[in-house]
Amino acid sequence: MSDEEMLLLRKEDYQGRLDRLIEAYAGKTRPKLLLHSCCAPCSSYCLEYLLPYFDITLYYYNPNITEKAEYSHRVSEVKRLAQELYRDCGYLASVIEGDYEPARFLEAVKGYEKEPEGGLRCVKCFRLRLSKTAEYAAKYGYDLFSTTLTISPLKNAAVLNALGCEQAQIYNTKFMPSDFKKKNGYKRSIELSKKYGLYRQDYCGCAYSKAERERQREEV
Repeated sequence: MSDEEMLLLRKEDYQGRLDRLIEAYAGKTRPKLLLHSCCAPCSSYCLEYLLPYFDITLYYYNPNITEKAEYSHRVSEVKRLAQELYRDCGYLASVIEGDYEPARFLEAVKGYEKEPEGGLRCVKCFRLRLSKTAEYAAKYGYDLFSTTLTISPLKNAAVLNALGCEQAQIYNTKFMPSDFKKKNGYKRSIELSKKYGLYRQDYCGCAYSKAERERQREEV
C-alpha cells in the first residue's frame, strides 16, 4: 500500500485537538495564523470561528483551478468576505494571493487524471497546496498554518491533517489541526454564504472535478 493510500485510512479527533489548542492560547498574545483558503464559502465559518483567537492571513493558493476566470472570481470573493466579516465582527483577516500555477498542478497529478474525486489525485493536489502554504508560513514567521479544506464533507480531514503535519516537518513550522465540518461548521458556512451572497461553486476547481460534476448532472 502506498503512502497516499495509507493517508486515506487515518482517523483522529482533529476538532478536539483544535479546541485544546485554542484553550492553550487563551489569555496569551494572539498567534499569527496563515490559513490556506480554497474559496470564500469554505472560509466563512472558519474565519467566524477563529478570528476571536488568531491574527489571520488568508493564503489563496489554488493552482488546481484550471480556468483563469473561475480562479479570479473565487479570489475576489475571498477578499470581499474578509471585508464583510470585518464590518460585522471587528476582526480583519488579510488576504494574500499566491502564484497562479495551473501547470504545476497538472504536473503534480500526472498519471492520476482518471482517479475519482476524493481519491489519490486529490491527495497529490492537497499536498501541493499545503506544501506551498507551509513554505510561506515558515518564510514569513507565522506561528501556525492550516487550511479551510477540512470544512467540506467531501474532503477527508484525516488526509488533510496528515499532509499538514508532513509539510510542517519539512519546512520546520507548525500545523494547526482541524475538522471544520464538525460543530455544524459546514451548515454554518452555507448560512454565511447566503447572508453575504457568496458565490458557491459546485465543483472543487480542477478540470477533472468539473467534468465529473457535469457527468453527474447528465445522469440526473
